[in-house]
Amino acid sequence: MSKVWRLLVAASTMVVAGTTDTRAQQAPAVDMKAADARAAATVKQMTADEKVVLTHGIMPLPLGGPTPPIPADAIAGAGYIPGIERLGVPALKETDASLGVSYVMGIRKDGATALPSGVAQAASWNPDLMYRGGAMIGSEARAKGFNVLLAGGVNLMRDPRNGRTFEYLAEDPLLSGILVGAAIRGIQSNNIISTIKHFALNGQETGRKYVDVKISEGAARESDLLAFQIGIEQGQPGSVMCAYNRVWGEQACANDWLLNKVLKGSWGYKGFVMSDWGAVPNIDAALKGLDQQLGEQLDPAVFFGDKLKDKAAADPAWKARLDDMNRRVLTAIYASGLDRSPVKPADKIDFAANGAVAEEVAKQGIVLLKNNGALPLAKSAKSIAIIGGYADGGVLSGAGSSQVHGEGGPAVTRPIGGKGVWAGFIAQQYHRSSPMDAIQALAKDAKVTFRDGRYIADAVEKAKQSEVAIVFATQWTTEGLDVPDLSLPDGQDELIAAVAAANPNTIVVLETGGPVKMPWLDKVAGVIEAWYPGARGGPAIASVLFGDTNPSGRLPLTFPASEAQLPRPKLDGSDWVEPDFSGGPSSGSDKLVSDYDIEGSDVGYRWFARQGAKPLFPFGHGLSYTTFESASLKVKGLTASFTVKNTGKREGADVAQLYLVDRAGQAKRRLAGFQRVNLAAGASQNVSLTIDPRILADWKNGGWTMPAGEYTFALGKDAETLGAPVKVRLPAKTWKD
Repeated sequence: MSKVWRLLVAASTMVVAGTTDTRAQQAPAVDMKAADARAAATVKQMTADEKVVLTHGIMPLPLGGPTPPIPADAIAGAGYIPGIERLGVPALKETDASLGVSYVMGIRKDGATALPSGVAQAASWNPDLMYRGGAMIGSEARAKGFNVLLAGGVNLMRDPRNGRTFEYLAEDPLLSGILVGAAIRGIQSNNIISTIKHFALNGQETGRKYVDVKISEGAARESDLLAFQIGIEQGQPGSVMCAYNRVWGEQACANDWLLNKVLKGSWGYKGFVMSDWGAVPNIDAALKGLDQQLGEQLDPAVFFGDKLKDKAAADPAWKARLDDMNRRVLTAIYASGLDRSPVKPADKIDFAANGAVAEEVAKQGIVLLKNNGALPLAKSAKSIAIIGGYADGGVLSGAGSSQVHGEGGPAVTRPIGGKGVWAGFIAQQYHRSSPMDAIQALAKDAKVTFRDGRYIADAVEKAKQSEVAIVFATQWTTEGLDVPDLSLPDGQDELIAAVAAANPNTIVVLETGGPVKMPWLDKVAGVIEAWYPGARGGPAIASVLFGDTNPSGRLPLTFPASEAQLPRPKLDGSDWVEPDFSGGPSSGSDKLVSDYDIEGSDVGYRWFARQGAKPLFPFGHGLSYTTFESASLKVKGLTASFTVKNTGKREGADVAQLYLVDRAGQAKRRLAGFQRVNLAAGASQNVSLTIDPRILADWKNGGWTMPAGEYTFALGKDAETLGAPVKVRLPAKTWKD
């Protein structure tokens, strides 16, 4: 991309964000040119043995099976790469993940602050809040002695059944890229490295090491890759973590097109590519663009140690590649200041302050999906029945490598099955933040009772006896497994329908990893989507229920009415026999192809618009306890301006959404800009957005192309509910990345 276009893109993402705290718009001062030059000088001083120190590392955890000796300075966590003391290069000490410092099954015997799930964060549509959350979890990683946080999950949701949907952000590349960039900036403000992951097109957990993604380059560039591109531009992550899946027949961590041609070539990325754990197929991955082999004991062999050294000694091409690998790792170390500001474990972490950040994220991410006037609840209520979801004890969290828990571990653990340490890795767990306690604290005079929901008759009887019934419904998801469908498990759909029939004032609180169907929707008085709400989820939920917080979340994902509306109604690989945790089949062929060319770049709401299908809830949907009006849209060139007014009776926040709806006579549906606006009752604000030209363009013939013609835009309450169209004529334009 030309320098002019890069400046325009940077301006667009800064203005689109529309935050009030300028910290979110200021990436850490990173002089990549100086860091790269310093790295090159250090590489020249390295011996042959030293050149394979930074290229591979272990997972320093006693997880059964062959475990390499764990160095004395390693911390129980995701990864460890020794430093080079002679050259002043620090060891890399790595921890999962985007939601906080990983719990690692309690091995460290400590706690950390859990942010709400990625989709909950994205539902805030607030880059400043993403920055604050990233800064918080980055500070805790640093305080625990880690200097690399394996965060920055930004894969688009192509299938709502994906077990890792909760870790990621959204289905739209612009929203995802801006938000992940802000989170990465926050993390790296602590002088530690953040990744962005999983590169790329990592859309499901079923057969995750075998599934081969089929997609055209143009469709990939306009969707998943654009999310990564914007995130890298905005966040400047020190590392990119590649994915488990295959793309065009090659493993993502040994994929020349992804790593060399796109990431390092087209985008000019100067940091390093680390593998996912157990994702390196062979030594040739180095030539394909992989710079570092992590969790090496999970791979067939240690490829980037002595084997790599021998290759470099025998072949100048391998020697040059090894030098480049080291230069990239060192560039990230120097740019992030790991050597200048070494991490030291802290004596104390301010969990109260950090919990307040997590609670604010939860409050802004909760989405009010339906309200017939029952919400907000009155604090004068005399009797409230709370049903299901372990709501007396805590709030649900997603499982896998991103699992975080506070001091003392989970409030509730529900075994899923299996044996050994991996059974704990994917156990269903709940944070110690009781919604019931928080509800009782606000409704001080109410008789608040709990039923676990196992017996529908018992729950119905309690609902009949109460003024209000609140059903907490959960959908547990995890890394390593996809959900078979979008129903609520354990008979919860039947439970909700029965409770709603017994009490017309039934409110449903959803704690889910992503979209779910709601066959009972027309029977209940209100629905809020709380996602996995993190360390302070209980108070956040209660605050929204009783109106202390005016809900302002907007869906970052489309909620389909049924699986039949999806590009792939049947999940690819779902008919495999007993897939194991690694994502492979226990029997049969390892050939599994997922055809993303079905929807191409029309992911999520774009697919629904193309098909003319009506979802259960559209992308961008969210209600408030007040009302807003966006009007007076004007578009001149790549600048859009309009006014947002709070037309209700109380303060609240709206998310103004600008959509491209037609381009040169061709129907389109693309989010072109957004801004979160907080307004007092009756107040209004003028908004100006600069549109990223890539949102208007197609990727063709190795570059971006905007055809000449009329471009039609509209303001939307969501991707379906659009205002009056406004047209602007734009000239043809082509450019490279």
